[in-house]
Amino acid sequence: MLRSCALLTGLAAALALPAAAQETPKRGGTLQFAISGEPPNYDCHANSSFAAIHWLAPHYSTLLKFDTANYPKILPGVAQSYEVSPDQLTYTFKLRPNVKFHDGSAMTSTDIKATYERLRNPPQGVVSLRQASFEDIAAIETPDPLTVVFKLSKPDASMLANFASPWNCIYSAAKLQQDPNFPKTNILGTGAFKFVEHVKGSHWIGQRFEDYYEQGKPYLDGFRAVLLSGAPMINAMNGGQIMAEFRGFSPAERDRLVQSLGEKVQVQESGWVCKLDILFNTAKKPFDDARVRRALSMAIDRWGGAKNLQRIAFVKEVGGILRPGYEFAASKDELAQYPGFSENIQAAREHAKKLLAEAGVQNLKLTLTNRTVAMPYTPTGLFVIDQWRQIGVQAEHSQLETAPYQASLQSGNYEAALNFACDFMDEPNLQLINYISKDQSSLNYGNYIDRKLDELYEKQKRATSKDERKRLIREFEQHLFKESYTAPVIWWHRYIVHDRRLKGWHITPSHYLGQDLVDVWIAQ
Repeated sequence: MLRSCALLTGLAAALALPAAAQETPKRGGTLQFAISGEPPNYDCHANSSFAAIHWLAPHYSTLLKFDTANYPKILPGVAQSYEVSPDQLTYTFKLRPNVKFHDGSAMTSTDIKATYERLRNPPQGVVSLRQASFEDIAAIETPDPLTVVFKLSKPDASMLANFASPWNCIYSAAKLQQDPNFPKTNILGTGAFKFVEHVKGSHWIGQRFEDYYEQGKPYLDGFRAVLLSGAPMINAMNGGQIMAEFRGFSPAERDRLVQSLGEKVQVQESGWVCKLDILFNTAKKPFDDARVRRALSMAIDRWGGAKNLQRIAFVKEVGGILRPGYEFAASKDELAQYPGFSENIQAAREHAKKLLAEAGVQNLKLTLTNRTVAMPYTPTGLFVIDQWRQIGVQAEHSQLETAPYQASLQSGNYEAALNFACDFMDEPNLQLINYISKDQSSLNYGNYIDRKLDELYEKQKRATSKDERKRLIREFEQHLFKESYTAPVIWWHRYIVHDRRLKGWHITPSHYLGQDLVDVWIAQ
């Protein structure tokens, strides 16, 4: 009992936040932090994992960006100002006059145009995972070096937020003209930190860019990110070798750090626009049969799993395709109407067995493809396999490094996979785009075509009434879960523990935001 009281006291102290207004940022110091995965390549436009953006974000800028202290407020990036026409079809950005790339060349509207042309219509051999997000851009005009105008074919309520996405790294038009895949193997941005080196399997170093466009920033001399996970990461925090890990700790890891470091650390906590989905490769039998997919979804006790898994992993909430608590998310009563969300798990599993029998696959064996990232992939993967065992399904757990894992999903070389669905903010256009037809979204790894989902996605995207949009989202969700192209498991929950001397970093519901390190500083 005394130990529990001591832990709670330590946690309360760690959670206590000093008043930011009383502290003046100090210049100097090198931030050392951990990242638990490496990128398959250096191209922001082609990646979707923290294992890319946490390394890359300090080196790049975007047109706009999110105010992490006041999420979801949007701030200027390299755009000094912007205007949106009354019909929401024209977005005009005035650029800062003093933005430079790290090679000393000036950034102009030509670079913005080249970047967004690549995002919305990538040339052959180039991957853009945001292509569908910018499909409404009909033309990009550059009337002068500091003005860029985006002309839309249709209004899109999420467009301004899309311009603030950390994934829209601005690239040099000159370098893209020489080689459209230049960013895949090279790093040249306009961000606060110049790239120094990346030693695979070890570390990544960046140093202050003295010609950064925000005067007096960044505050840090540089940063050193080290590749660490699991126990070695916790030990590094305890030993003072690193000051933070910006993705998230499990509750058990948080408690261990607070117990050992006490007031030396601070804890920040938030919901998370991130969940694990089970994907089914509909191009492979028997996963082309909706009954099989639905049975595998119905076998999962999400409510019991959330209760138990949150003790060991950073997962917590049961929800549909939108983050629990978000204004457009399904309520618990609404979820109960979908297959796979019943609290009567015994009845659900009996139904699942009947569906498998009807499909003629009573003795189903499959491979669940997963990532080697321990949290929360490994425990969630083991949980899912155990749930399937309850209906007589045998599954092999195949965990792959990030690069081969992503390659398996993109090439369709899998049967079922545990896939992350994470975004930089709460926005139905971002979350639902993962599930529309393969020929409409590069984020659809299920290899299916469903025109009803495409139609509903388009309708909710254009809806002007919140009530109408919510109704359309529920219809989309209901159809998606009926067909069971995907099976959400449990939503994540963020726990960040960092050295109390680390200042200027604010938690948000997305682990993709706030990693440019522009405002971060170290108190001496």
